[in-house]
Amino acid sequence: MKQTDKIRKHWESKGWFVVNLIKTNKNGIADYAMFKNGKTVFVESKEKFDRLSKLQEYRIKQFKEAGFDYYVNDIKQ
Repeated sequence: MKQTDKIRKHWESKGWFVVNLIKTNKNGIADYAMFKNGKTVFVESKEKFDRLSKLQEYRIKQFKEAGFDYYVNDIKQ
């Protein structure tokens, strides 16, 4: 199973509605948006040797300043 599938299944098992943000009108946003009980959480998934780009760091800051939870799932396996 791919790591991204594990992330999706983990959040879904906790009752979240998970949307994979494959292509959006904004570059640099999270891989996933999760929704539950009126709350929205964003998650960026990074593989073993992958790092956040400067644009992704900027987007994380934007989303957090707007009051959203935004996590980076750093996969080291």
